[in-house]
Amino acid sequence: MSAETADGADATAEAAGRRREQHGWYFYDFACSVYSTSVLTVFLGPYLTEVAKAAADADGFVHPLGIPVRAGSFFAYSVSASVILAVLVMPLVGALADRTGRKKPLLAAAAYVGAAATAGMFFLDGHRYLLGGFLLIVANASLAVSMVLYNAYLPQIAEPAERDSVSSRGWAFGYSSGALVLVLNLVLFQGHDAFAISQGTAVRICLASAGVWWGAFTVIPLRRLRDRAVAREGGLVPVGQGWRQLISTLKDMRRHPLTLSFLLAYLVYNDGVQTVISQASVYGSEELGLEQSTLIVAVLLVQVLAVAGALGMGRLARTYGAKRVILGSLAAWTLTLAAGYFLPAGAPVWFFVLASAIGLVLGGSQALSRSLFSHLVPRGKEAEYFSAYEMSDRGMSWLGPLVFGLTYQVTGSYREAIISLVIFFGLGFVLLARVPVRRAVEAAGNPVPDRI
Repeated sequence: MSAETADGADATAEAAGRRREQHGWYFYDFACSVYSTSVLTVFLGPYLTEVAKAAADADGFVHPLGIPVRAGSFFAYSVSASVILAVLVMPLVGALADRTGRKKPLLAAAAYVGAAATAGMFFLDGHRYLLGGFLLIVANASLAVSMVLYNAYLPQIAEPAERDSVSSRGWAFGYSSGALVLVLNLVLFQGHDAFAISQGTAVRICLASAGVWWGAFTVIPLRRLRDRAVAREGGLVPVGQGWRQLISTLKDMRRHPLTLSFLLAYLVYNDGVQTVISQASVYGSEELGLEQSTLIVAVLLVQVLAVAGALGMGRLARTYGAKRVILGSLAAWTLTLAAGYFLPAGAPVWFFVLASAIGLVLGGSQALSRSLFSHLVPRGKEAEYFSAYEMSDRGMSWLGPLVFGLTYQVTGSYREAIISLVIFFGLGFVLLARVPVRRAVEAAGNPVPDRI
């Protein structure tokens, strides 16, 4: 066999192996996205709040660890606690993954701890609000940690020219599973009498099924993804050094200021994205007077159209580059919020139109942001840098809700509150437009794709 033939065979085998890993990688989004959709977005908040209210004293307070907490705030505080835990753990796990090269066992540990906690929500009944808060904190933090490791695989399993499409397919897989499981959950929830179970039992089955789904489909990426050897082997990172590791990562980013500039832009506009996602149902129910069933259908509509949006924007990125398409999506977000300001109350059809617009830009803006950042990460520091990225995605999205809440407090209008979020998309647009992404990729020591 000639050298050229051997090289060609090796290249073909390498490409086939890379595609196999990509297909397995997609399935982690398919596995874990049902938690975000069915558990966090739809069922757990209202149900855990009801459990907390059932356990509350005459004044409406529960007392976790002896601290008086209004029952209606317990879910929000639990989410905040999970963010704090994730912020402490993510840099630690990211550094450990980069030092040892063993992302897969760490991904398995995070995924199955989160899946087990979610499945355990079946036992959340009666007055067990503390159990619910504990399981939520564990599951939410585990998801955040697992996503650091999952995202860090992207630069390793996809060539620079294909990362936009690979990242977009991952998001599409996630939204498709979220929509599928949510449909099944809604059938059980709406028809609980036909299944001879109570509404509370139906909710607990929906919560637990998300954990079972998460754990079952995680098997596929764990079978297909592989760890890479690293030149610099390292031992365990001492417990308690999470913040110090994060500071070290940020100091290292100072040597790559263009990467840091992109991360700042992402932090700003993603804060707006996350706030719209979390507050849209509040806007729909409180300002527009829509029923819960209408809001659930809107969530389902977002999930379905986000699949098309992620794939469609991934294709646009091949022609126009990820940066231009993300900038276009930020303009679309701004127009969507402006339209939302003028939505008439009691008109579900127009709310569905708004949900459709959100769905079409949601998946694509997230997928392309991830793939663009992957080009800006120095080789060998994928998990470490993606821990900072994931914190921007999950751990730092607090300013948007604060602006939303303060605007409502001052004006008494949710319409003013929703339009106030335009500043995040406008400022994010300006910051991203100023990032010279080609120079940023070169400065990170990575090959520059033809379109970026």
